Amino acid sequence: MESEVWRVKSRERKATLWNSNYTKTWIATFMLYFSFMLLMPLFPLYLRDTFGANKETIGIVLSGYTIAALFIRPISGYLVDTFPRKAILLIFYFLFVALSAGYLVATSITMFAIFRTLHGIPFGATTVAGTTMAVDVLHPTRRAEGIGYYGLSNNIATAISPTIAIWLLHFTDSYTLLFWISIIISLIGVIICSTIHNPTYSQQSTSKQPLNHKLSTLNFIKRFFLLRGWPLGLSMVCFSMSYGVISTYVAIYASEELDIKEGAGIFFFLLAGGLALSRLTGARGLRRGRIVHNASEGMLVSLFGYFLFAAVHYPIALYASALIIGLGNGHMYPAFQNMFINLATPRQRGTANSTLLTSWDTGMGLGVLFGGILAEAVNYHASFWMMWISNLTGVLLFFLFARQQYLRYTLSK
Repeated sequence: MESEVWRVKSRERKATLWNSNYTKTWIATFMLYFSFMLLMPLFPLYLRDTFGANKETIGIVLSGYTIAALFIRPISGYLVDTFPRKAILLIFYFLFVALSAGYLVATSITMFAIFRTLHGIPFGATTVAGTTMAVDVLHPTRRAEGIGYYGLSNNIATAISPTIAIWLLHFTDSYTLLFWISIIISLIGVIICSTIHNPTYSQQSTSKQPLNHKLSTLNFIKRFFLLRGWPLGLSMVCFSMSYGVISTYVAIYASEELDIKEGAGIFFFLLAGGLALSRLTGARGLRRGRIVHNASEGMLVSLFGYFLFAAVHYPIALYASALIIGLGNGHMYPAFQNMFINLATPRQRGTANSTLLTSWDTGMGLGVLFGGILAEAVNYHASFWMMWISNLTGVLLFFLFARQQYLRYTLSK
């Protein structure tokens, strides 16, 4: 028995985590999120300075991409489970680059809103295809750990790119320069994607059923949504609502109310530090199968961080909350992604990833929209308390319902 355990551990050590295809997928995803999130905290400032938009208008305009992303996420899950994943990835990644140029030519807030909304289509599809490719190229014994490290690509990019953007804007005062940087970085990501080799086993596991095949309503829905994952998805909607509020409005809040012009840059830098640290420490727990434990621990830490942000209105609290939220989200998100993958068959990996990301986008869009409405009608503090209540709701949903559902369905697979 001991010799068998030793052989299993030996095989796990020999399995390479950072193989070339996984590394390329990691970098390409980092480029995608970096170019996308580079502009996220600047859009409220850009719309205010360029078009004179108020808070409510800003919220409505910036939530437009979510509508498009929500439309494409389920369809893209079906596409990457049906057609060659690399082709889907390249097509939508290139469209993402092309539509990024729209911000340069938008001369009115209406044109800007149109390009912002359309941008959600390739972004939504590319993230689903990229995440599914990453799962495919990982060795099965390193998959849980690899998913955790893969999340670092978008988490670090999401955290450090706003920091860089705010600092660059401070020194150059040029939105156009930042738009061009975003385009160039995403174009590099497309080039990297073109060199990825998608393993043949993932193609063999793909289901190619024609759309006109007779299906019951339930089976039709299953093509586009991982129904077993809906309780987890509902919790994720609540968590991403919180992040949607904080990531969009922290720059303008720090500038207008705390009078710290570069406060958001430091905020996102500390957020990145927390994310990176928790991903590295949490990978061991994922490797040992402590997925539910990681998720529970992470969401409770994040809940405290959001409370600190909403309750204490001083720079020190702003920065401390960034680090705490980063630590919590870095533990929680890869655990949730592993749970979605564990609920799916290999032929449903694209659907599982699209369901997770659909949940995230739904919450992000709701957070941006209602955060802007509340900030305009009341003040930013009302938006931040809504953010914390949303997070608390997600925690309660997980502990009272979603966790038990996950364990029951996983054991019954």
